[in-house]
Amino acid sequence: MKKEKILVCGSGIAGLATALGLARSGFEVELLGPPPAAPKLSVDDYHPRVYAISVGSRRLLESLGVWPMMESRRVTPVEAMEVHGDAAGMVMLHAWQATQDTLAWIVESGEMERVLQQAIQVYGIRWWKEKFTHLEGKVACTETGRRLPFDLLVGADGARSPVRKAAGIFHRSRPYGDTGVVAHLDTELPHQNVAVQWFTGDSILALLPMPDTADGHQVSMVWSLPERAAADLMGMEPQARAAFLETRLAATSGGRFGRLRVRSQPFAFPLFLENSGMVAPGVALVSDAAHRVHPLAGQGLNLGLGDVRELLRVLTAKEEFRSVGDERVLKRYRRARVQPILAMSVATDGLHRLFASQAAPVVAVRNLGMQAVDRLPMLKRFLIGGAAG
Repeated sequence: MKKEKILVCGSGIAGLATALGLARSGFEVELLGPPPAAPKLSVDDYHPRVYAISVGSRRLLESLGVWPMMESRRVTPVEAMEVHGDAAGMVMLHAWQATQDTLAWIVESGEMERVLQQAIQVYGIRWWKEKFTHLEGKVACTETGRRLPFDLLVGADGARSPVRKAAGIFHRSRPYGDTGVVAHLDTELPHQNVAVQWFTGDSILALLPMPDTADGHQVSMVWSLPERAAADLMGMEPQARAAFLETRLAATSGGRFGRLRVRSQPFAFPLFLENSGMVAPGVALVSDAAHRVHPLAGQGLNLGLGDVRELLRVLTAKEEFRSVGDERVLKRYRRARVQPILAMSVATDGLHRLFASQAAPVVAVRNLGMQAVDRLPMLKRFLIGGAAG
């Protein structure tokens, strides 16, 4: 009996993890997509994009055998999170409040891609390093004219997903009118493995703990700004932009980490709320190809790795007489992911809307609500458990 073939389209973290997980589970799998750019970084240089990896996502990466492969000096534990409202509201979450050592781990996207690519090579997974263009039945066609037959096509090819479009899967997108700006900063004071977030009404600033460098302490900035403000910022000359950023950051953070100095080139990306139908006959979507949420909770990649984990579970548990591309099998995957995706979408979108309102009663109620949450240990445990995945 001919072994069924699964083709994973997309060579970012989600695509690499999917292909590796399928290979480790005994499926015949191939990978399609250009490899991510791998910048050469010195000991004190860090990839601009970092992620807060949840307990659940770490377990998946451990099961794939790649977590121990990452350089420990480039992985920073988050032991507490401090969230400030735009008045007196504040919530402090400590890992020990949920009998955990760590809330999350800050890891560079480039470091995760590096170890996943190494594992892909170790497992001998065939990797077609070219772009997908269109479908002809159950054949994926590439920019070079290559034709790759499949029994299941997994679209892990990002927010603009050509696979999603080619398969005709429902997709809905709503722009927030905001832009995320990220950069690494030197700090005067140590972060003590605490992530801090400020809701200011017109923006959301997060400073995430990073490894120390030869220049001292370091954090990663993720700042959600209105599109116009972000465009003006990114349009400045580098020296003027750094000076402006440092002044604004000092005012917003209230000196929480002392003096802040920009140490890397900032980059920006638009923010959207997106969802999709996730599956079609012979096709399944994961991660950004399937959904996107506001980054204020830092759960986008964790949600995507949750897709990977569930797809692996469903395919491994399916009846032997069913194909990997059977619509009933893929609908099981979609049903399993509906609630977690909806819950995270509603939570992040609701928080964004709540803090965007400047009506005086809303400002008062939301900050009083934060103070109430900070005094309820059981609710804190629930929040930490949800974030752990």
